[in-house]
Amino acid sequence: MCTNSSKWSLRRRQLKHRNLRVLALSRKRRTRRPPKEEKETKRWLVGAKEEMEMKNLRLYMENQSIMEANERLRQRALFLHRENRALLIQLQSKFTRQAS
Repeated sequence: MCTNSSKWSLRRRQLKHRNLRVLALSRKRRTRRPPKEEKETKRWLVGAKEEMEMKNLRLYMENQSIMEANERLRQRALFLHRENRALLIQLQSKFTRQAS
């Protein structure tokens, strides 16, 4: 058999639990955006996604052109290096002939 004090403590726990649920629901309602704002936000996100894709594509194309220019410069540098070595060998052979 339940005493009067145990009934009271049980009732108090039930009230606290219910109050917590009500508070949580109230908080959700206060922080939730109205539907109109949600639609505008979705439109903004779609626009931002398209904008990011375009920016990404532009950066990708710019990166490709930089890599192609880099490859051309690397080939040119290799050609100039070989030419420089050949001229240096010719110069050294010319000086060794004159010294003998």
